[in-house]
Amino acid sequence: MNVAAFTMFLVIVAGTLVITYFASKKTNNASDFYTAGGGLTGWQNGLAIAGDYMSAASFLGIAGTIALAGFDGFFYSIGFLVAYLVVLYIVAEPLRNLGKFTFADMIAVRFNAKKIRGFAAFNTITISTFYMIAQLVGAGGLIKLLLGLNYTTSVLIVGVLMTVYVIFGGMTATSWVQIVKAVLLMIGTFIISVIVFAKFNYSISDMFNAMKTATPLKGAYLDPGVKYKVGLDTLSMTLGLVLGTAGLPHILVRFFTVKDAKTARSSVVYATWIIGIFYVMTIFLGFGAAAFVGNAGILAADPAGNMAAPLLAKALGGNMLFAFVSAVAFATILAVVAGLVLTAAAAFSHDFYNEILRGGKATEKEQVRMARYASIGVSVLSIILALGAQSLNVAFLVSLAFAVAASANLPVIIYTIYWKRFNTNGAIWAMVVGLVTALVLVIIGPNVWNPIEGKAMFVGTPIYPYSTPGIVSIPLGFIAGIIGTLVSKKQGVEDGQVGYDEILVKSNTGMDTIR
Repeated sequence: MNVAAFTMFLVIVAGTLVITYFASKKTNNASDFYTAGGGLTGWQNGLAIAGDYMSAASFLGIAGTIALAGFDGFFYSIGFLVAYLVVLYIVAEPLRNLGKFTFADMIAVRFNAKKIRGFAAFNTITISTFYMIAQLVGAGGLIKLLLGLNYTTSVLIVGVLMTVYVIFGGMTATSWVQIVKAVLLMIGTFIISVIVFAKFNYSISDMFNAMKTATPLKGAYLDPGVKYKVGLDTLSMTLGLVLGTAGLPHILVRFFTVKDAKTARSSVVYATWIIGIFYVMTIFLGFGAAAFVGNAGILAADPAGNMAAPLLAKALGGNMLFAFVSAVAFATILAVVAGLVLTAAAAFSHDFYNEILRGGKATEKEQVRMARYASIGVSVLSIILALGAQSLNVAFLVSLAFAVAASANLPVIIYTIYWKRFNTNGAIWAMVVGLVTALVLVIIGPNVWNPIEGKAMFVGTPIYPYSTPGIVSIPLGFIAGIIGTLVSKKQGVEDGQVGYDEILVKSNTGMDTIR
């Protein structure tokens, strides 16, 4: 066991638990638990969004993918970054103006139907679970490398800690853990990037020239087509990444932690700058790992390449830098999974328990108690699923969550805000078709079935040829919303539905003319 790494690991855990302790004293009602009382400033929420977004997929998965596949790995960085333009220009302000605690709140403002909330809550839990599996897979590999513990024990440790943060600290603790983690991650990534750049004489051209001979791929390393050999497969993945962020529940709820739409917009601007700088540095992480760790070393530590960044830190800076980077990566995972657990728990307690089962009459104390129970349930489910996904790259797992979010949530968000004729039937069709199509295509795709043993979960020939479902499921989600609306016998304003003109005013101005 690496003593320095273990010490930093304990420091990170102790620090986050201290944050949770103080946050628990400020968590007195449902608003505090779900949205930190809407009290975060623009820069605070921007850092928290960045901390939420720069997950295990970003730090561990992308670095490993670039190291092993070269140019194709950078598609993840580009897609994740460009996605925030969609969030900024289309979703952030209307969502903040219309919503309260959850994604379903926004939809329910226009369509006051229990079935809408039910489907929205189910989608939120499904997407959050997908995303959480990726983080737990990264955590399992990281702690195994860091402390020498087996994968199962590592996943259980993270699962217990993330549940503690949510149960006791709610959104306040989660937000501040994400802020601290974002700062530490940027510092660690910057240090490694500077060291790597120095190895190439601070010359971009020298670095790219060196990479032509640094890996078994030779010159092909800098060309597209190593990982994604089919153009439609690349397009499918990119569509999911670019459009998926605007439908990710744990990102959407962050806009409810600020006081108004103006602050929500500024928080996206802060987050975009931070995330943009970080994703540029992933090039140095990937290239550095390929050049100074090597394919054999990366694959020996983890077949999916998830440990490339920590191994690079060890190769360049010895045990101390390795310990720091590994501890920061661990903090990264803790912050993200806490946000995911909280989002899924809020969907269950606020949307399903309070609004559907209790008709909106549950007390705030009852809602918070149910959210804490739901946190335990979501954590247990995610841990069980993560134990069977050890061999999958975390960047890929997250890309699946993005595809599901873009297919099932984004059509409903856009149509709710911008299409007057859209109705309850259309919303249900979009959510169900988008979700089911995405999940089915994943199940029958090449990441679950592969003729070569060990390449996927099962041995067999995949029916769906592409690694992500986005190219099919995203258009189908949008088309289903249109068809469901047009075939509905009810047109115009339905029973319990708010008029579109009122929605339009509130989504753009924040003025509450509704009811």
